[in-house]
Amino acid sequence: QMQLVESGGGLVQAGGSLRLSCIASEGTFSTWTMGWFRQSPGNEREFVAAVTWRDALTYYTDSVKGRFTISRDNVEDTVYLQMDNLKPVDTGIYYCGAVLAARAYFQPSEYAYWGQGTQVTVSS
Repeated sequence: QMQLVESGGGLVQAGGSLRLSCIASEGTFSTWTMGWFRQSPGNEREFVAAVTWRDALTYYTDSVKGRFTISRDNVEDTVYLQMDNLKPVDTGIYYCGAVLAARAYFQPSEYAYWGQGTQVTVSS
């Protein structure tokens, strides 16, 4: 069973940057598609970004394109989310998820494993 541990959240002013990390315990990390999702109070968990395992193809929700970058290190079993030019609407708990698949998925229900989440707060 895969375990995921996120880190890197915090409080930042609008326009600032944060880098989230998600370390996986599973030794076959390189064969899992990884995704980042976020959830704010009163809202459902929403897709932010994903990276496939085979070709490292990346996908983003429209609101973060050009500001966020997802990447993965298959040696360190880690997926990253570099977040630049942060906005108050980016505030929420950020979760990484894993799905054993070659392509990207965009719905939380499609992911098999989740981390505990890391809080990101962007002040105006």
